[in-house]
Amino acid sequence: MAVQLQVAFSQSIQGAGIVAGGPFNCADNSVWQALYVCMDPAFLGPDPDSSIKSIRDLASAEEIDGIEGVASDRIYMFHGTQDETVARSSMDALEATFLALDVSEVAINYVSSVEAGHGFVTENASVGCADTSPEYLVDCDFDQAGDILNWLYGELVPPVSPVSGNLLTFDQSVYLEGAAGMDEVAFVYVPSACRARETCGLHISLHGCNQGREAIGDDYVRLTGFNGWAETNNIVVLYPQATAVPSPWNSWFAGNPNGCWDWWGYSGADYLSRNAPQPSAIARMSAALGAPIAR
Repeated sequence: MAVQLQVAFSQSIQGAGIVAGGPFNCADNSVWQALYVCMDPAFLGPDPDSSIKSIRDLASAEEIDGIEGVASDRIYMFHGTQDETVARSSMDALEATFLALDVSEVAINYVSSVEAGHGFVTENASVGCADTSPEYLVDCDFDQAGDILNWLYGELVPPVSPVSGNLLTFDQSVYLEGAAGMDEVAFVYVPSACRARETCGLHISLHGCNQGREAIGDDYVRLTGFNGWAETNNIVVLYPQATAVPSPWNSWFAGNPNGCWDWWGYSGADYLSRNAPQPSAIARMSAALGAPIAR
């Protein structure tokens, strides 16, 4: 989903941090392809050429921003060596896609040597590095939030303990306009300087499957480590929240049982464009914070 947002709003979003993800439109509106091509390839892995064609077609139809906006972006990519949920080949295909879109090699930081399981790496988790926990938060004595932010924004001031009163909940339903798979409540961390109306940046942090509020409360929001960095560097962190879409069979093939963001089409045939239900909802939240990404 981070890749989808970055590409759809490439004129405004200036980079992306991707933890165990695949290239744009990897699933191609197919949950089978999402599972057995993108995540755990059975026969064929993701095809960068197909991703690039999809991006060019959508850009030509003016359904996403022009692709030239991607070329100047900074990209952070992470794949743990013990990740058995998303294949390394998917991340390799993502890197190939970015390079084909003229992103410079020196603008891509591909971290692939940490012995991490599948999940976001934080120094605040209670699960060992090589494991994969139900919350998908693992402790590798590695500050992944800091690694991402310092790569995307340049060298930052060291973090401090977050200010508890600066982590806010808000009514996300105001921005949904019927978007499927999104919670009624979301989070935003607003540093003290930003609350005092200093000019601040905006970072959008998208949780993974089974990491939304309905699954683990505010653990992702509190434990990933973004807020301490945000406090000292005047960065507002928006945490949109996805939610499960149940099905009669509790199956991946009908609905969204694990509360994932829509990267395979459960919210409708249009899930990739600027006007797709979830991306446009996130854009409305960004605009409400004073940082419009839609043009």
